[in-house]
Amino acid sequence: MENPRGNARVFLLPRLNDMNPANRDYALELARAAAGAILFAFPLLMTMEMWWLGFGMDRLRLALFVSLGLLLLIGLSTRVGFGADTGWRDDLLDAFSAYLVGVLVSLGLLVLFGVLDPAMSVGEWVGKLAVQSIPAGIGAILARAQFAAPPEEGQEDQPPASYGAELFVMLAGAVYVAFNVAPTDEIQLIAHLVTPWHAILLALVSVLLLHLLVYALGFTGQEAWPKDTGFFTVFFRFSLAGYGLSLAVSFYILWTFGRTDLTGLAEVLTMTVILGFPSALGAATARLIV
Repeated sequence: MENPRGNARVFLLPRLNDMNPANRDYALELARAAAGAILFAFPLLMTMEMWWLGFGMDRLRLALFVSLGLLLLIGLSTRVGFGADTGWRDDLLDAFSAYLVGVLVSLGLLVLFGVLDPAMSVGEWVGKLAVQSIPAGIGAILARAQFAAPPEEGQEDQPPASYGAELFVMLAGAVYVAFNVAPTDEIQLIAHLVTPWHAILLALVSVLLLHLLVYALGFTGQEAWPKDTGFFTVFFRFSLAGYGLSLAVSFYILWTFGRTDLTGLAEVLTMTVILGFPSALGAATARLIV
């Protein structure tokens, strides 16, 4: 006599191996994306300043941040999407899938942490989810580069990125890492502690580390030195340009979070340089990952 419980298990829980191969691969990619969203976003999901930003942040700035974040996800999906892309429609699908994964992961964990509860207004729920969903979505996209299985023998590697694409990847890394640090009060505190000479030295160290991490220290995924290109060309076109993007990202995020409001120019510049340090590290490590 057959085991009815075994049969029920067959009918109620279809095996992953019985799925259409394309659907199975996409399901695995989404599972990796969820894992990546959790790993990359949980520090922000457990940060009190982020909860307050979701509650009190200017809604126009928040809407602009989400809109630019979606464009960032679309750009990243052209470089690191879910599965084999066949065109811009797949890139859009990957980007919105990553964003949806980021929203669901943020929703689940914020509810588990007690940060969201039914007594709160709809606006507070939406604000807290919106401010968390973009970094979680970035984590979902980057998870493919980190957790995906290596390409099988005979599969072609991804073609080398163009100069613009490499700068875009650095910008995405700068956004993610800066976003992890910018909400904290320590940025303003450090800005009050340092002197202008400290800020200048920190800027030099940031550029140097960005260059060393990408080209000199031999990490896995390190960029190959462009052929027939001298040191100064590489330094100015990539390292210094990447640091410039890091500073621009830092200023934008400080403005988005209201850190520049009613603040003097000197302090804004100092905070930008301070946040530019982790932002530059993010720009460098993103090129290593992607």
